[in-house]
Amino acid sequence: MRIGMTYDLREEYLAAGYGEEETAEFDSPDTVAAIRGALERRGHEVVPIGHVRALAARLVAGERWDLVFNIAEGLRGLAREAQVPALLEAYEIPYTFSDPLTLALTLDKGMTKRIVRDHGIPTAAFTVIYGEADLATVDLDYPLFAKPLAEGTGKGISARSHITWPRQLNAVCRDLLQRFQQPVLLEHYLPGREFTVGILGSGAEARSVGVMEILFTDHAEAFGYSFENKEHYEDRVVYRRVDDAEARMAAETALAAWRVLRCEDGGRVDLRSNGRGIPQFMEVNPLAGLHPVRSDLVILARLMGHDHAWLIDAIVDSAVQRHGLTRSVAA
Repeated sequence: MRIGMTYDLREEYLAAGYGEEETAEFDSPDTVAAIRGALERRGHEVVPIGHVRALAARLVAGERWDLVFNIAEGLRGLAREAQVPALLEAYEIPYTFSDPLTLALTLDKGMTKRIVRDHGIPTAAFTVIYGEADLATVDLDYPLFAKPLAEGTGKGISARSHITWPRQLNAVCRDLLQRFQQPVLLEHYLPGREFTVGILGSGAEARSVGVMEILFTDHAEAFGYSFENKEHYEDRVVYRRVDDAEARMAAETALAAWRVLRCEDGGRVDLRSNGRGIPQFMEVNPLAGLHPVRSDLVILARLMGHDHAWLIDAIVDSAVQRHGLTRSVAA
């Protein structure tokens, strides 16, 4: 099979003057090389493409692929993760991972929580702060937790995100509104265990790969899986495979959310338990990181006894089945 690869290479954006935090979700050469290697070892011809503008230029020039392995996050806008799959759909080219609707929806954590909540899936009480005027209308019980509405990799999350009184609320939200130029998601703080659930497949075929608990060392920033804790996870975070009753409840909740949101092929769902030990949906990652060493989904798969190549194979197998590609093309 001739497989194109779309991605946003972080070093290109850094060279163009973008900042470390601004580019935190983008991919390293190691990630692209590891995915390419896994695909080539399975006998595929791999064509590196790059970001959405490079993809557009090659499509206009007439180039085509049997499948595109898409990990491009996009740079601007609430629908930035949907740009590549939308363009590929216009040219009727199959691709891995979720469609434009799901990728645009799930980047907006507030809209995602509304849909999840409407389907009876547990999630913490929340509101969205679109501007400073909304701060006077907040009617949630303290403590609260604030983060940007549409960022990943812990961007905008720090010890300051944990809010215990109104004056702090105003200062933290004003800072996030100004720094990220987007609304702020404000949730009731969840004091329990934190989990991430790995999922492979789509619809009725979707299944949990396993549950990983996120534990913090004495060197970690307090109150959550922040940007700094993720960046320096080696001495701040301990990842543990878990299979107790609370973890299994987390897996069931994650799988329900995955299906409701119509996520496809592979990704992660992040949850945190409330004071009664009931896991609550926090967010879904339908374009989860795939760095061969440090990405959460890869770490989780490794804890379950699977290597990076196994994970890439499983994602491609799901996409091949979902798009109805023939065995002769997929071989």
